[in-house]
Amino acid sequence: MAKARGPSVVERFEGLPIIIVFVLLLALFMYTAPQVFLQPFIYTTFLSTLPPLLLLAVGLTFVIGAGEIDLSFPAIISFSGFVFAILFKEYELGWLAVVAALASGIVVGFINGIIIARIGIPSFIATLGTQFFWFGMATVLSGGKSYALRGAEESSVWQVIVGRPFDGSGTAWVEQLPMQAFWTAIIVVVLWMVLKRHRFGEHVLFIGDSNDVSRVVGIDVEREKIKIFTLMGGLAAIAAVMLTLENKNFFGNQGQGYLLTAIASVLIGGTSIFGGRATIIGTVFGSMIILMIEPALVAAGLTGAWVRTVQGLVFLISIVFYLYADEPQRRTAFFARMGLSKGFGRNRESDDRSDPAPGSAGATHK
Repeated sequence: MAKARGPSVVERFEGLPIIIVFVLLLALFMYTAPQVFLQPFIYTTFLSTLPPLLLLAVGLTFVIGAGEIDLSFPAIISFSGFVFAILFKEYELGWLAVVAALASGIVVGFINGIIIARIGIPSFIATLGTQFFWFGMATVLSGGKSYALRGAEESSVWQVIVGRPFDGSGTAWVEQLPMQAFWTAIIVVVLWMVLKRHRFGEHVLFIGDSNDVSRVVGIDVEREKIKIFTLMGGLAAIAAVMLTLENKNFFGNQGQGYLLTAIASVLIGGTSIFGGRATIIGTVFGSMIILMIEPALVAAGLTGAWVRTVQGLVFLISIVFYLYADEPQRRTAFFARMGLSKGFGRNRESDDRSDPAPGSAGATHK
């Protein structure tokens, strides 16, 4: 009888493969560009630019973990950012502008969920269509204009959401620590607990494995999918408010640069594109890798043309590394196709099987 296999190191520590990749890359960047990566200022800069990407990537972790995709969140950033900017600048509504922006993102996400879950349109098609629609709405309503939020730093909204609470402390890099990093950390920890400990997170992964099986065990698949896309819309709206306040400016295409980077952050982190497996910790480190590649290459003396190339290379290496380290069945199947099934990629469980006796009609397991 085969012995039960205990959990591997990778299974015991969530996101371990991508954490190793992150540490190796950071060490490499510290070696090639010490004038940048051995200084604290680069990390305080990361803390001010990482939150929007991280919020989007964490929301996508739930979406992709459920076996779906959302292409509309860049448009939600533009639309919610416009709602916030116009109410904050033109009508001076302050915190009501924040509430309105969050509500707009939640409503758009809810509409996405209804279209996908109730009407039954595939998420790729539905969110591709709503992306064009909400980008168009933001452009039409704003007239294609940008809105400069001059004097925003004097308001309590700016101070609480993206302010620098340690300004005046006397230490230059400490003075640059931003509030959005604090709020983002709280949101990420809460969503990690939801995914790992709450029934909703369990339902997300069940749905990612199989919609039919989820219905059999009593999960309301349509309702949970609506929740997932509503959550995504709300997180995109929070990212929009942070982005607009940090830049003190709204421009209609401010969300467009986040589509591929957010998706890459999730997949690099180890969330399965097929659904059924998701990791918030992996997404966090995947986002940090994506964000630090560009300044690392520039600091090392390479041109900006190399950024996408290296991002793609890191993406592929991370996926292959994660596949090898954490999915023994897929690993074994891959090496079997390569004619190496007797060597690399062999399942540990196969070591517990006895070899067939010479000349026997068939092999039996102990």
